[in-house]
Amino acid sequence: MFISDKVSSMTKLQPNTVIRAALDLLNEVGVDGLTTRKLAERLGVQQPALYWHFRNKRALLDALAEAMLAENHTHSVPRADDDWRSFLIGNARSFRQALLAYRDGARIHAGTRPGAPQMETADAQLRFLCEAGFSAGDAVNALMTISYFTVGAVLEEQAGDSDAASAAAPLNRLRSRRCCGPR
Repeated sequence: MFISDKVSSMTKLQPNTVIRAALDLLNEVGVDGLTTRKLAERLGVQQPALYWHFRNKRALLDALAEAMLAENHTHSVPRADDDWRSFLIGNARSFRQALLAYRDGARIHAGTRPGAPQMETADAQLRFLCEAGFSAGDAVNALMTISYFTVGAVLEEQAGDSDAASAAAPLNRLRSRRCCGPR
């Protein structure tokens, strides 16, 4: 039996149960099909029961984004052997994988409000970059630029053609051009 199967009405509904069921439903129907009505049906509860834990759909989406990162963003904080370059590269790749782990993951993440766990992570990232010689402003700019770029790239990936070869064709044509060297 999957967590997303109907929860017995005798079972006390917990936020983690709602989040897990919502992530399962998200993978099935996408963000456009993820409604509180469908989620309540999935859980075998009345729709108002969801609002006990999440005051509105935006709060639920914030919780989904947080859960996606907690489950899948494995390089969100610097490792002992990281220099600033390896951290930023590893962090971007890990963030990308976290967004790709769920259907419409980038759409869920875009526009969310960071919770306490993300703010603690951001503080650790900023401290690391400042200790590596970045000014506070440059550290914030580097992290935000990489974050926005990654979300945008994944939005394109997840919205694109399901045929990977045809989706990659324009990029492959650009890669094959020799624009900066001798002709």
